[in-house]
Amino acid sequence: MFKKKFKKKREPLFKSFQYAFEGFQTCISSERNLIIHFIFMILVIFLGFFFSIKTSEWIVCILLFGAVISAELFNTAIETTVDICSPEIRPQAKIAKDTAAAAVLTLAISSLVIGILIFLPYVLEFLK
Repeated sequence: MFKKKFKKKREPLFKSFQYAFEGFQTCISSERNLIIHFIFMILVIFLGFFFSIKTSEWIVCILLFGAVISAELFNTAIETTVDICSPEIRPQAKIAKDTAAAAVLTLAISSLVIGILIFLPYVLEFLK
C-alpha cells in the first residue's frame, strides 16, 4: 500500500480558481500574443453571429479558442520556467522556448485554416 509521507492541507476550491484567474490576468497584462489571439477570437465571434454559423461550426470555433489560448498560456509558463532555471543564455534554453512558441504558431495557423474553411462559404455567399 502506498502511504502519503506528507499531508498537504487542502485549500478551499475557490482559491484554486483565484490562482488560475490571477495567472490568466498576469498573462493578459504581459503577453502581447495573447491579446492578438483575443482580438481574433472576438472577430470570429462577431463573424459567427453575423453569418449565423451552424452549431457544429460554433463548437469547432470554441474548441479552437480554448486550444490556442491554452497553448499560449502553456508557452508563457514554459518560457517563464526556462528563464528561472536558466537565467544565462544557453542553446538548450533557446530550443525549449522556441519549440514552445512553434507549438503555439502551429496551432494558430491550423486554426486560421479551419476558420477559412468555415467562413469562406459564408463570405462568398454574402458577396453574391
